[in-house]
Amino acid sequence: MTIIEIMIIFVVCLFIAIPVSISLGIASVIPGAFDSSFTASATYVVRSMVSGIDSFPLLAIPMFVLSGIIMAKGGVSKKLFDVFSYFIGKRRAGIPCAVIITCLFYGAISGSAPATVAAVGSMTIPILITLGYDKTFSTAIVAVAGGLGVIIPPSIPYILFAMASGESVSDLFLARIIPGVLIAVLLMGYAYYYCRRYGEDKEKINLEVDRLHKKGLWKVMKESVWALLTPVIILGCIYGGIASPTEAAVISVFYALFVSMVIYRSIKFKDIYGILVEACRTFAPLLFILVASNAFSRVLTLMQVPQMVSAWILESFSGKIVILLIINLFLLVVGMVMDTSPAILITTPILLPIIVGAGVDPVHFGIIMVINLAIGFVTPPIGVNLFVASSLADIPVMKIAKKALPMIIFFLIALLLITFIPQISMTLLGGA
Repeated sequence: MTIIEIMIIFVVCLFIAIPVSISLGIASVIPGAFDSSFTASATYVVRSMVSGIDSFPLLAIPMFVLSGIIMAKGGVSKKLFDVFSYFIGKRRAGIPCAVIITCLFYGAISGSAPATVAAVGSMTIPILITLGYDKTFSTAIVAVAGGLGVIIPPSIPYILFAMASGESVSDLFLARIIPGVLIAVLLMGYAYYYCRRYGEDKEKINLEVDRLHKKGLWKVMKESVWALLTPVIILGCIYGGIASPTEAAVISVFYALFVSMVIYRSIKFKDIYGILVEACRTFAPLLFILVASNAFSRVLTLMQVPQMVSAWILESFSGKIVILLIINLFLLVVGMVMDTSPAILITTPILLPIIVGAGVDPVHFGIIMVINLAIGFVTPPIGVNLFVASSLADIPVMKIAKKALPMIIFFLIALLLITFIPQISMTLLGGA
């Protein structure tokens, strides 16, 4: 059986609504079922699935998921939004920019784009609408800025890329700080342009910001400092040599519990069971995708698919720039039709030899890959962020997507800059 036939079966399974994990499992077993001489028998596939989750770095994912849920239940996003609104709320586009910065910081807590949209959007979308901003614009800006949740460290997709490529999680976390800030700045630039063109209700905005000012800077900072310290503590533990990324993820869980139960007192002891159940429900589907993706990638390797694709691209296209453009287009399409986790686990073994052959640093490529797939969060037909935002604001997905289009263009500009100026990603690592 050829790889084309296997991919057709996989795509058909997806189109008839078979879950991704089961579709991957079917595609993994079929070659051995039709060819008894093929190495990847059903037994081999099952063993690959089991061995695929026997990974210490993988433990970081459920811990960051749990930490993000605790922080969401604890109302951390509101504390972050208040402190940013206090300082920039009265400036032009100050409130939308405060939303973007909140997504940036909350992304450093949750490591998940949909979680960032849900936590920040559920709180900020009603506020933006109350302050006179267009409902669709308010929803779209949260949906797009929520993509920062997988770009700014820590991030679940980068842990998956590290597993698939063998690169250092710490290096990937450090390399994406500047790209994440760059994207946030470009999004804030568009928010400024939008508010300058369509105007703002300054009277309502000033009343809201004055309410924060009446509380006083000391009180606002006192309420927000614990939330602001979260990414500092997580990354400080990693780069200070105190803990590995997995251990830092566990620390983040205990810190989230401490802040939510002792400082903010927004979570009671009786709420912990429900939080653990929600975390299990969030991580369990991802776990099945992980094990199935691992088996599928091994089958592709046995069929020498990465080598064939790599040889074809390197022979068909010449020049580093052209190869990077082709791969970017490919990843953008993948991000539109496939969730981030299986996309990373399936495409990394195929694309990595091409990237190395073209002379691109694998860490730099990891940044490029995740940014491409982050754009997929706000592009139909998958567009998970769009569906989350739609459920929050009760606005049709395509209407949000249309309003988000200019912001997606800014995202693409950032992608091109990061792709062809490797120093943006590699500066903090001391390389280019």
